[in-house]
Amino acid sequence: MADNALDQTLAVVILAAGQGTRMRSSLPKVLHRIGGRPLVGHVLDTARDLGPAHVAVVVRHERDQVADAVLGVAPEVIVVDQDEIPGTGRAVEVALDAIPGFEGDVLVLSGDVPLLDADTLMDLVRTHRESAAAATMLSAVVDDPTGYGRVIRGSDGAVERVVEQKDASADEAAVREINAGVYVFQAAHLRAELAQVGTDNAQGEKYLTDVIGLLRRDALRVAASVARDVSVTLGVNDRAQLSEAGRLLNARTVRRWQLAGVTVQDPATTWIDVTATIEPDATILPNTHILRATAVAAGAVIGPDTSLVDCEVGEGATVTRSDATLAVIGAGATVGPFSYLRPGTQLGARGKIGTFVETKNATIGENSKVPHLSYVGDAEIGRGVNLGAGAITANYDDLAKHRTEIGDEVHTGSHNVFVAPVRIGDGAKTGAGAVVRKDVPAGALALSVAPQRNVEGWVEKNRSGTAAADAAARARSAEKAGDGAQ
Repeated sequence: MADNALDQTLAVVILAAGQGTRMRSSLPKVLHRIGGRPLVGHVLDTARDLGPAHVAVVVRHERDQVADAVLGVAPEVIVVDQDEIPGTGRAVEVALDAIPGFEGDVLVLSGDVPLLDADTLMDLVRTHRESAAAATMLSAVVDDPTGYGRVIRGSDGAVERVVEQKDASADEAAVREINAGVYVFQAAHLRAELAQVGTDNAQGEKYLTDVIGLLRRDALRVAASVARDVSVTLGVNDRAQLSEAGRLLNARTVRRWQLAGVTVQDPATTWIDVTATIEPDATILPNTHILRATAVAAGAVIGPDTSLVDCEVGEGATVTRSDATLAVIGAGATVGPFSYLRPGTQLGARGKIGTFVETKNATIGENSKVPHLSYVGDAEIGRGVNLGAGAITANYDDLAKHRTEIGDEVHTGSHNVFVAPVRIGDGAKTGAGAVVRKDVPAGALALSVAPQRNVEGWVEKNRSGTAAADAAARARSAEKAGDGAQ
C-alpha cells in the first residue's frame, strides 16, 4: 500500500513466538504452509492490506528460522524477540517497547490464524473506534470450543473476561463463544494494564487475555464483535486443523477465480495456491493443482490429473495428465498426456510434448514436436522439428552434462540417441535407430546401420521343445509344402 494510504494511528502486532507442540513437528508451527504460503505469511499479507504505520512480529521458538521467513516476504516489518517471560501478554509488551511513543490503536493478531481477511479486520477496527472502547475483541460461536479461550460475558452482555481452556471451570468450559485471538487496544490503556498482569495461572504465563479483566475492573469499556463467518477465526494447533484451514482457504481461492471468469469443473479436487494467477476463460479440469507462482493465460485448458508448480502457460495451451515444474509452455502448445516437464523446459508456441516424454533444461522451438516415449535434457531444439518416438539426448558422460543442439525443420527417425555434445544442422534427417555421435551437416541424412544377419534355424536348434520352436517348425514345414506344390 502506498505511503500516503498508511493509517498512522494503527499498529499491528503478530504473535509468532510459540512452539506449537501439538503439531509434533520440527518445523515451527507458523511456518507450516497452506495455499502456497506459510501460516504467518497469510497473516502478514492481511496486516499489510490494512496499511498500518507499524507491523511488529514477535518471535522466540526457532527464532532465526521464523525471522528469516518473515523478513523474506515482508522486509519492512519489525522483528521483536520475546524474552524468558512466557505468554502472549509478555509478547505484546515487548512489541510495544519496539514502537515507543506510539499512542494509536494496536491490533493484535496470531501467526497461526491464517484465514482472517482485511474486510473483517477493518470492520473490527471501525467498531472499536466508533464505540470508543479501550479494547475490542473478535469472537466466534462454534460447536466445539475445545482448545480455545472462552469469552465470559456479564449479565448485561458486556465482556467480563476471557478464560483459557486450562484455567476454565466446568461451566466456563461449556461456553461456546470463543476468543479468536484478535484484539484492538488503545495503546495507552494496553501499556498500563500489561504492567499489572502477573503469571499466577496454571501455565505460569503472562496472558494477554488478563488485560480484558483488568480493563473491566477499571470500569473501562470492552467491546466484542462476533464474526459473521466463523471460518475466518480458525486457528491452527495441529495437523488436522492445518488441513482444514487449507481446505477452507482453497475453497475461497477457487471461488474467487470462478467469479473472475475461470471455469473450474470440480472445485473439490482442484487446488489453487493464493500465489497463482489465472486469466478469464481458462478451464481447470478435475484433480489439478495450480501451485506457487504458476500463471495460466486465457483460454488454456489444464487437466485433468495435472500438477503445475511455478509454471507459465500460454494462451490457448493444453496440459493433460502431466506434471511440470518451473516450465514455460507457449501459446497454443499441447502437453501430455503423461508428460513430465522438469525445471528449465521451454516449449514454444504451438509446440508439443507428448505421451511419456520427459524434458529438462530444454528449449523446444515453435511448432516443434516431441510426440512420445522420449527424453530431452540439456537441449536446444529449433522451429518445426519432429523427434521420432524413443528419442534420447544422452546428456551425461558420467562426469559432466553436455548439450544437444538440433536446428530448424529437422525430422528424426524413431529410436534415435543423440550423444552430446552434438549438433544437428537445419533441415537434416536421421534414420531409424541411429546413434548420432558426430555433428550432422544441414540437409544431410545421418545413418548408423549395420547389415542385418539372419541365422537360419537358430530357435529350433537352441530352444528345442519350446512353443516358439514348435511354431517355427510348423511354419518351415508349411513353406516347404508350398514350395513343393509350386
